Amino acid sequence: MFEAFAVSTGLVALAEIGDKTQLLAIVLAARFRKPVPIILGILVATLLNHAAAAALGFLIAGWLTGQTFQIAVGAAFIVMAAWALIPDKEDERAQNTNAGTVFLTTLAAFFLVEIGDKTQIATSLLAARFENILVVTAGTTLGMMLANVPAVLLGEAVTKIVPLHYVRVGAACVFAAIGAWVVVAAMM
Repeated sequence: MFEAFAVSTGLVALAEIGDKTQLLAIVLAARFRKPVPIILGILVATLLNHAAAAALGFLIAGWLTGQTFQIAVGAAFIVMAAWALIPDKEDERAQNTNAGTVFLTTLAAFFLVEIGDKTQIATSLLAARFENILVVTAGTTLGMMLANVPAVLLGEAVTKIVPLHYVRVGAACVFAAIGAWVVVAAMM
């Protein structure tokens, strides 16, 4: 259980750095300058989104079992490694949002932008791998918060601390290592 939580937290925290949702957090922080409702919006959106993704991954893992499925999960992590190397572009929707409150704006924007994002797909894959919706959701949500709270609090200065290219390469290496580990374990 600890392994599922730790891997989920670390993988998503690393993958989220430089991701479009982190850039969205910076844009929202720069636009609204109200960190608490932005952070709460990110938290609720991530919990909802990642719980659904983890449930889907868990259900798929329940239907498909065996060596072939494990190899497919491992291969999907390796594909995620390649995807992590592709830079995300800043999402324009955050700048055009006219929602009533900062919380609802953040909740809606974050939830929608996270759909189909690599961290959401990683959440599904992690739930399929570890077969634990609650622990994976908690871990991936913590990972998102670890990456996004500093982004909200520090705004655009975050992008000047660590070159995003290096972060993307690091995330790709982690995804590839997990993918290779799952494939090798399935073949043994």
